[in-house]
Amino acid sequence: MVIGSALGWGNVAAIALAVVLAFFFGYSLTTLPLLRSDLALATVLPLAFASDTLSITVMEIVDNAVMLVIPCAMEAGLRGLAFWGSLAFALAVAFVAAFPVNRYLITRGRGTRSYTATTVTDAVRF
Repeated sequence: MVIGSALGWGNVAAIALAVVLAFFFGYSLTTLPLLRSDLALATVLPLAFASDTLSITVMEIVDNAVMLVIPCAMEAGLRGLAFWGSLAFALAVAFVAAFPVNRYLITRGRGTRSYTATTVTDAVRF
């Protein structure tokens, strides 16, 4: 959102960039520690996709919807308090929405931590 606003892009382009970057960095934060623990990329990628896709999707849908609903949030520009306040509020609401999703995934053995513990343990055994 910040990059799109800084570049003067419209709402659709700014949101598209924000979503792409959210998935890129979300998956990266999951895959890098696993790759550093000597797991193969072929093992790590399915784990990242399975454990993070739903959570990132919920977070992005809610975050961007809140930003679009707040009047003038997207048009305020980086120097406006309305932009930063709206962004902080949207992220807080998105966190609250994504938390139960993450909790559900973890309790069902589908969260990143569940996969990490199982995969690293299995990898050490062999």
